Amino acid sequence: MSGTRYYTAPMSSQLLMIEDDARLAQMVGEYLGQSGLQVTHRADGKSGLAQLQGPDAGALPDLVILDLMLPDMDGLEVCRRIRSLQGSAAQVPVLMLTAKGDPMDRIIGLELGADDYLPKPFEPRELLARIRAILRRRTDGGSTPATQALRFGTLEIDRDARTVTVAGQLADLTSYQFDLLVALAERAGRVLTRDQIMEAVRGRELEAFDRSIDVHMGRIRAAIEADAKNPRRILTVRGVGYVFAKQQD
Repeated sequence: MSGTRYYTAPMSSQLLMIEDDARLAQMVGEYLGQSGLQVTHRADGKSGLAQLQGPDAGALPDLVILDLMLPDMDGLEVCRRIRSLQGSAAQVPVLMLTAKGDPMDRIIGLELGADDYLPKPFEPRELLARIRAILRRRTDGGSTPATQALRFGTLEIDRDARTVTVAGQLADLTSYQFDLLVALAERAGRVLTRDQIMEAVRGRELEAFDRSIDVHMGRIRAAIEADAKNPRRILTVRGVGYVFAKQQD
């Protein structure tokens, strides 16, 4: 299977860009290449997914840049399929490119497992900043290094393995959602504003009226709560933010 690759220095981070606009992909590939990021381009969802699975799959990328509008299937479906893959491929961070003025698409993308989104048109510097933030979280866990697992009743958060289990069952969380959960759990009993949560994971600054943090919290609750509509672990403090309950189960 053919694909366009923009080569940079050895040992750079590997990115997969699924985007049907060849000129945009070339521009992004060349710009990111200047910062030591290697970009492989696929022009449709089918070939992009093949890069992550099956006989055509090579080494997994460190991050996927995924356009919402693709010729064969939309980016939301591609994101859903990525998260349903087997093994490590399902955990690859996804940064979704969305059409400006479509907040619902962004929210749905986050609900399907995207780690972040960026509206088109975008500044290349902002794309680079968001990529670096995601890769940094993936590398260092987005929190102070620790080896001891966090345990709250049947909930166990292993910061070294970056896994979450509930009653022995593995919870399905993206890399970013894992970091958000750790940020809350390490501060159990303390009410955190949305700004404080985002700062704790060293991610991007909140945009005005940004709902992404609430969408991610909803996904985390669905993964770790017995009843996501009546949570006992992650509680909403109306008008303020969230608190991770010390006493559980």
